[in-house]
Amino acid sequence: MSTRRIAQLAGVSATTVSLALRNSAKIPAETKQRILKCAEQVGYRPNAKVAELMTRMRLKRDPAHEACFGVISFYDNARPWKQSPHFARIYQGMTERANALGYRLEPFWVREPGMTPRRLREILETRGIQGLLCFGSPDIDEELPPELESYAIVTQGLSMKTPMHRVIHNVTNDMWRLLKKLHALGYRRPGLIIGDNEGVRSAHAYLSVYLGWSQLVLGTPSAIPVLRVKRLEEKPTTEWFTRHRPDVLIFIHHHELLPEFERLLQRHNILVPESVGVAVISQILEGTRFSGLQSNPGLMGAWAVELLVARIMNGDLGIPTHPRVEMVDCQWIDGKSLRPQATEAAAAHTL
Repeated sequence: MSTRRIAQLAGVSATTVSLALRNSAKIPAETKQRILKCAEQVGYRPNAKVAELMTRMRLKRDPAHEACFGVISFYDNARPWKQSPHFARIYQGMTERANALGYRLEPFWVREPGMTPRRLREILETRGIQGLLCFGSPDIDEELPPELESYAIVTQGLSMKTPMHRVIHNVTNDMWRLLKKLHALGYRRPGLIIGDNEGVRSAHAYLSVYLGWSQLVLGTPSAIPVLRVKRLEEKPTTEWFTRHRPDVLIFIHHHELLPEFERLLQRHNILVPESVGVAVISQILEGTRFSGLQSNPGLMGAWAVELLVARIMNGDLGIPTHPRVEMVDCQWIDGKSLRPQATEAAAAHTL
């Protein structure tokens, strides 16, 4: 059954029917509902092969007109990837994957002076942009403006309270991998130092895994109390270390604090890895001497684009009823802050 028949029944053009069946934001909701009812009455079923072909053709059209995704920033600057090396790698991953799939990226600053959500929507409609990539927000509870809820949006991280498809770090698996590796090296008294922001933005999964792993593997919820810090308060940190004497420090914080953490260890003559091991989970470890897990931002950016392309191809616009979450594992970095320990079992074996 052709779309022309549906158009006749609904009293609209065939073009309007085509857009409505693709769930285009250009068609009013009431018109869509009327068209869908008419399509149902005549037993219309979309041809998957034709839909796939048309999608491929659209990807090859003029990139300046249609093949474009918006990149929106809720941060205090228009292009947060210009100031953050971590965001820069995410944006690079987005750009490379988008280019490979026939899309270009166009940044939009939600907090630009004079910009309003309504004005941003008008700009997006004028430029025919249906898909948005979001970098999240410095406010973990930020909500998407209602004016943008009709678009296909994919964000990264756990910020943005509005239900959305998103790409995040596989925090649970990452922390478990780290603890398992430390245990295999012979460490038996891991102490966790974690930034408040890292705790919140991981939904406290690092802490949960640490406590659960300690219970299952070491037989106690935690032999050493967790030290939670805002930045890296020297006195509480050194007092905690002196009192509890962990054999390995697990440090989870922003990568910009790693040089400060290194200086703190040196000032207090804490020899790493001779007297204590150090394992770090952060955005960037390359260029430091720390061993641990480094995020994989390029892959996060690429997957965000792929997820958004899938939404566009399926006409999946608006706030999803069942948001999809893609989880990306961190990369292990071999530094110089860990070494095998002589465990009791190993010592007994050598006697």
